[in-house]
Amino acid sequence: MDIVSLIIQIISGVIGGNVAGMSKQGMGPALNSVVGGVGGVVLGQILAAITGEPTAATAGGALDLPAIISSIAGGGIGGAVLTFVVGLIKSKLAPK
Repeated sequence: MDIVSLIIQIISGVIGGNVAGMSKQGMGPALNSVVGGVGGVVLGQILAAITGEPTAATAGGALDLPAIISSIAGGGIGGAVLTFVVGLIKSKLAPK
């Protein structure tokens, strides 16, 4: 895990979380951003472990295009999914 991939995953997760938060299950921009960032890091790291994505340490300090694309995709999708699931659970538990 290198810091550049982690930052990309957090930013992508925040964007994905806010896009998913536009639905009925939205929890507000701040909470959507936090949950999206967490989801982005979690799925981004899982994808990096599964695909064997090279880190800056193993690639000689270079961050190649497939690693960046994998971080963006994993972060965005992870942020969107976690935000949607948490928002859905929150809306189901809310008193009517």
